[in-house]
Amino acid sequence: MSNNDIMKKLRVALKFTDDDIVEILALVDFKVTKTELSAIFRKEDHPNFKPCGDQLLRNFLNGLIIYKRGPRTRH
Repeated sequence: MSNNDIMKKLRVALKFTDDDIVEILALVDFKVTKTELSAIFRKEDHPNFKPCGDQLLRNFLNGLIIYKRGPRTRH
């Protein structure tokens, strides 16, 4: 399963819009445009398809933790 497949499945399962994903990535200071996201969610044979890199997926997952749980508290 590719990073693109993982992003697509998470987007559908969590009912996220492109705006939600941009917001989640902003929580970890990772900037991405809606145009860049749409390229990730396209089919592989589409001319504007772009593979989802490990860095984008990692930052999305880290942002998702903050989005769902809140920021980490320091003791």
